Amino acid sequence: MITIREANETDLSSILKIYNQGIEDRIATLESEQKDIDFMNNWFSQHNGRYKVLVAVNENRIIGWASLNRYSNRRAYAGVAELSIYIDRENRGKGVGQKLLRDIEEVARDQDFHKIILFTFLLNKLGQSLYMKSGFRKVGIFEKQGLLDGQFIDVMAMEKIISKST
Repeated sequence: MITIREANETDLSSILKIYNQGIEDRIATLESEQKDIDFMNNWFSQHNGRYKVLVAVNENRIIGWASLNRYSNRRAYAGVAELSIYIDRENRGKGVGQKLLRDIEEVARDQDFHKIILFTFLLNKLGQSLYMKSGFRKVGIFEKQGLLDGQFIDVMAMEKIISKST
């Protein structure tokens, strides 16, 4: 049975492993070099207060994670969170992302965010399907947004208004 809970420092090596899988697989991030635990400790230190990290756990093993990330330092964007979701490659397509997404949206509402945005590769059809089923809409495509392995990559922006009053 999969449970979702807030991440803590003891989870960082598992979060790092899953993130590095995403880097290796070249479907979820423009990062191209594996990260280390120092990177992950620094990343996690930026996820306090409103910017939470959740993990999906199955049989005492972390199989996925989701985070709310700062979109901008500008005050006008204080209600907007950027979303990251990464699933262990053996567990993709099994509903883990859907559970994480549902719970991270509730966390975002509780933290007074009104909107979640994300950026996804055009080739990441599994991720796009998850987001569309969860009510995200396509905003547009950034053409040649970044370099990955010497190739420019197009990136799709998606958003979802989550506040109950709008």
